[in-house]
Amino acid sequence: MIKVFIVDDHQMVIEGLKLLLQDEAQITVVGNAMCAEDGEEGIAQSNPDVVILDINMPGINGIDACKKFIKKWPELKILALTMHKESSLIKMMLGNGAKGYILKNAGKDELTQAIHTVSSGKMYLDDLTNEIVIKAMADGNKVKKSNGLFPKLSRREKEVLKLILDECTTQEIADKLFISFGTVETHRRNMLIKTGTRNTAGLVKIAMEFELYK
Repeated sequence: MIKVFIVDDHQMVIEGLKLLLQDEAQITVVGNAMCAEDGEEGIAQSNPDVVILDINMPGINGIDACKKFIKKWPELKILALTMHKESSLIKMMLGNGAKGYILKNAGKDELTQAIHTVSSGKMYLDDLTNEIVIKAMADGNKVKKSNGLFPKLSRREKEVLKLILDECTTQEIADKLFISFGTVETHRRNMLIKTGTRNTAGLVKIAMEFELYK
């Protein structure tokens, strides 16, 4: 029996995964958490074989959580389940010890196959992720430094980033862009994840070095 623990900040995703896996004879969900900090406690208590881990979460993101979990439990198998398709995030996740990476549009068959594969110690990438990795490797020597290390920021993310560089507070950015405080924080968090930085100071440093605001 493969024991699975789910870490995702959306309860609907957690419940959906439980529903998909409930009839699998060789897989059982032993616990879940909506953030990495709670996930760490749950993992310690339930001793799972596989952790299904999202990337975009409050507090510690999935990339940092993956590294932390593997350092603490070297035999643990991490399967990233996310909506993010950027090659840099895939690289960071796998580099931090994840055994698999699949997108959230995956079906039941692919999910169960991924769980079985990583549980056995083998690597699993879904077809699209595999194509992204191969293309990134093939294009590695052709891209410019400014866009080769990081995925492109969206137009709104660049707007938020420019105001961060202007030393605007979150509320000031929200007022200037006519968006909510929470939306600004979501954009900030997404940029931290995309760039692999831990805080706003790190984001500013990377943004200036690679001109991500342009």
